[in-house]
Amino acid sequence: QVQLVESGGGVVQAGGSLRLSCAASGRTFSTYAMGWFRQVPGKEREFVAAISWNAARILYVDSVKGRFTISRDNAKNTVYLQMNSLKPEDTAVYYCAADRGGVLDTIPNRYDYWGQGTQVTVSS
Repeated sequence: QVQLVESGGGVVQAGGSLRLSCAASGRTFSTYAMGWFRQVPGKEREFVAAISWNAARILYVDSVKGRFTISRDNAKNTVYLQMNSLKPEDTAVYYCAADRGGVLDTIPNRYDYWGQGTQVTVSS
């Protein structure tokens, strides 16, 4: 069993930056693929970024390419999402997720573990 805890959300003006962190429990974190998703009320959970266990493969949704960077530190059992040039449309609850099979995926229900989410609000 893996527990994921996100942090780093908050309120920021458009053009600003935030860095989200997701701390994982368990000794097998380094074998998991990790993903970041976001959700706004009334909409489906949206894929944002994913990273393979060794960071050799990374995926981004087109809308965040060039602005967001996903990374991980397996020694600290932590995955990060650096968000720059934030826009009001980035406002959402951001969730991290773990795929124990190590598969890089953009589909939410293929992930095995989820955090509780952290709110990001970008004001215009």
